[in-house]
Amino acid sequence: MSISGQELAEFANQLHGGVVRPEDEGYDDARKIWNAMIDRRPALIVRCRDAEDVTRSIAFARNHGLPLAVRGGGHNVSGNALCDDGLVIDLSPMKEVRIDTERRTAVVGGGVTWGEFDKAAQASGLATTGGVVPATGVAGLTLGGGFGFLARKHGLACDNLLGVELVTADGRLVHVSDRENPDLFWGVRGGGGNFGVATSFEFKLHPVGPILGGVAVHPFDRARDALRFYRKFVEGAPDEVTLFAALGTSPDGAPVTLLVAGYIGPAEEGERILRPLREFGPPIVDDIKRMSYVDLQGILAPSYPPGVRNYWKSGFLADLSEEAIDTLVRHFERVPSKRTAVVLEYLGGAVSRVGERDTAFGHRDARFDLIITSLWSDPAEDEVNIAWTRELWKAMEPFASGGVYVNYLGEEREEGAERVRAAYDPEKYERLVALKRKYDPQNLFRMNQNIRP
Repeated sequence: MSISGQELAEFANQLHGGVVRPEDEGYDDARKIWNAMIDRRPALIVRCRDAEDVTRSIAFARNHGLPLAVRGGGHNVSGNALCDDGLVIDLSPMKEVRIDTERRTAVVGGGVTWGEFDKAAQASGLATTGGVVPATGVAGLTLGGGFGFLARKHGLACDNLLGVELVTADGRLVHVSDRENPDLFWGVRGGGGNFGVATSFEFKLHPVGPILGGVAVHPFDRARDALRFYRKFVEGAPDEVTLFAALGTSPDGAPVTLLVAGYIGPAEEGERILRPLREFGPPIVDDIKRMSYVDLQGILAPSYPPGVRNYWKSGFLADLSEEAIDTLVRHFERVPSKRTAVVLEYLGGAVSRVGERDTAFGHRDARFDLIITSLWSDPAEDEVNIAWTRELWKAMEPFASGGVYVNYLGEEREEGAERVRAAYDPEKYERLVALKRKYDPQNLFRMNQNIRP
């Protein structure tokens, strides 16, 4: 990096936040992100406190030819929040959350996590669709779409966006909404961080009180029956029900099948709707109970802790057929890590009722989403875990629709840009490319699931 000490000092003195360099104490902590597989060494980490810091950081990176990465929550499995030998815009100090209870809206800073947002909104009995692991950043999840327990009832996180403050590649701070810069507003609702750095989001909120939720656990020898039950149950479930199915391992080391439920509505009605779920089997553990929305949002957090090695594969399924179920169960019988889970999400509901052309988010007609989340701790076990994950995904590809949710993509070294294209239909992808040419023709924002100009 050919930057003089004087240039760096002048840059740092202009900031309201601070700069962390490799020689500084705390550098290694500052470059840690959720996925321990990612070990990159930025030249500069800028701890931004406001949009002005972001604007100055973009200009500095552009003027000095530095690779540029943007960190919100740092939770994405791909590790794009960091770059080697470049500049990281770290939004984590930007923690503002303002709740307007009368308008039922929230303004949220670019460094806020879903756990922080949920707690602030729930203090007033409100919520919007957000990630199911509290450490996930609001920014990254929303820009890519945003699944969560409220999605079937209220749409994706990006469907609840009212506006975004965005710093573009040329350093302009712009407000995007359905009235201001509507082309960009379309693009940031599913197109990821390709068009600028989102420093602030405005969301509409919904009343959400205590709910019914939790986990029903079945022995693994009933896995096929449990997944068949899941397939049938979700097809007829009302929008208030979100249900995940997973193959995993219990705390005592036994393989199990899990059904993770949330009923977003009156608990009494939830008891009636979820009764067949609780009676099926019956489960060896029934931990479905009345709880707060915040507690429901944190129910999966212990399964996805920070500092663990992660490798994921994902894609939408055309259907959850008998052969697909059998393939999942057979492969999981030889899973190498007891931390790994194979998860099924059922979409539909409000997600599918938003117009296919209204946002950049793709595949609103998708029903089942498969996520193979392989987790382990020892670097010596990388090869066996990555190989098993790839083998399972290859075996499941005949049942896939060809589409994928952009937020679940990893580095995708095998498929590269074609896998990013698969997150959108061809017409949407070309529209995103046109937006990229307009707002970031030099592809300054390329540490992401990249739309190439």
